[in-house]
Amino acid sequence: MPQDITNKRISCPHCGHYLHVSLDTSGGDQDYYDECPSCYKDIHFNLHIDEYHQKIQLAVDSDDR
Repeated sequence: MPQDITNKRISCPHCGHYLHVSLDTSGGDQDYYDECPSCYKDIHFNLHIDEYHQKIQLAVDSDDR
C-alpha cells in the first residue's frame, strides 16, 4: 500500500455517532474492538487489505451476541 495510515469516517453501529478513525494498514488484516467515545459500547472492526486491487476494506458492526 502506498501509505500505512488511512483515515476513515464511520458511524457507531449502536448510537449512530459519527467518528473519525485512523487505520494502520502496516500490520495487514486486522480484527479488533474499540470503544465509541459517545455511547462507550464496543465497536467491532474487521480490516482487510486487498493488495491486488490496492484497496482497504473495512467492516464495522456491533457484534452483538
